[in-house]
Amino acid sequence: MDPLMEEPLTSQEVTEKVQQYERFLNEKLRTDLRTVLEQRDALFTDISEYNKLASVIKTIKEAYPKLEDGKLQTQVDLGCNFFCQAEVADPTMICVGIGYGFFVELTLDEATAFIEKRVPLLETRATDKTATAAAIKARIKVVLEGLRELQSLDTLGQAPDDTSRNF
Repeated sequence: MDPLMEEPLTSQEVTEKVQQYERFLNEKLRTDLRTVLEQRDALFTDISEYNKLASVIKTIKEAYPKLEDGKLQTQVDLGCNFFCQAEVADPTMICVGIGYGFFVELTLDEATAFIEKRVPLLETRATDKTATAAAIKARIKVVLEGLRELQSLDTLGQAPDDTSRNF
């Protein structure tokens, strides 16, 4: 059958199509967008934490030659901005989170090299997530435009069953 020769949709069919598009929009596209944005935000958080760690490593490297007994005195955040005094016996080694809950003890130079490789990788992933989010937003706009067209078809033909819809 030729698509141009199809019969126009009835008011009931238009209403069903509108509901189908609304479900797809709300259950799939908006959920996917929220998930991708949360993943991107987590990547930005990781990047920020690695940059902070690089700054701390630089500070430790600068302070280490000035230490009298080779021990570093510091304050540690126990959570909720509750700090306690701490002493680091060997400030030349640091534990670095490498992902999936694993930590590795590295020298300061090894940690710096790891961070220099990890941050660009995370930035690339964040850029990919941003592009994915933009694509999902474009799909949302297409679906919204389709809904508008369906509703205008419905108002041109017969009056819709539910005239209280606002999109």
